[in-house]
Parts: sequence; C-alpha cells; structure tokens
Amino acid sequence: MPPKKPATSTSPIAAARMQHADENTADYLETIADLIAEKGEARLVDIAEKLGISKATANKTLSRIQREGHITSQPYRAVFLSPTGAEIAAESKRRHTIVLDFLRSAGIPEEVAQRDAEGIEHHASEETLQLFIRLTAGLRAGG
Repeated sequence: MPPKKPATSTSPIAAARMQHADENTADYLETIADLIAEKGEARLVDIAEKLGISKATANKTLSRIQREGHITSQPYRAVFLSPTGAEIAAESKRRHTIVLDFLRSAGIPEEVAQRDAEGIEHHASEETLQLFIRLTAGLRAGG
C-alpha cells in the first residue's frame, strides 16, 4: 500500500489546523510575556495555571514552541521569549487590546468581552482592527 499523501496547504482542513496552531502559539507567547511582566519570570506551572491546562499539556506545547525558536528554557528553570517570540507576543497583545477596548467601549460586559476578545483577536484582519480603533475612539468621545 503506498504511503498516504500529506495534506497540502490548499486543503481547507490543513489550513485551519495550521491557523489553530498559530493561534495556540500566540496565546502561549502572550501568556509568557504577561507572566514575565507580572512576576519577573514564566514558570511551567504558572503557564499551565494561567491557561487552565495540565502541566503535561503545557510542557508538550512549550517543547514545540521551543523547537520553532520562539522560546528558550533550561530544565527546572523559567521560560524566556526569543526575539521572534517577543514580537509575536507583542503583536498578539496589541490585537487583543484593540478588540477588548472596542468591546468594552461598546458596552459588552467585562466577562463576555474578555472571552470574545480571545477568539476575535486571532481572526480579525488589520482593516477590521483599524476600524475597531476608530469606533472605540468615537464611542469614548460620546458618539
């Protein structure tokens, strides 16, 4: 039996899986950056707790992210962002903040705004984000 042909980049399923992996990476990197800002370091246990996952799941994903060159770590030590990891984390945080500010300004309850921003930030185009910025400014100005 011949080996199965790998999914190509034109496959909608493959494309969706890649997009979800990128979203997952961005969430981890943003979490690491937040922990470093809050606590001075990002430890595996804190990353897992903040993401609401097991240490084993976090460890597996962190290993992948490290292979991709976005983080560095040493056994039993904190996790650190590489320059590319820091860039991705900052961009993810920027997108998240834009969406969250818009939702809050539109009167969405905080808990709902937080939850919705987590999904929207990954899927909104730059054009949509720029519109959110303009609308947020208008809402804050009273109209």
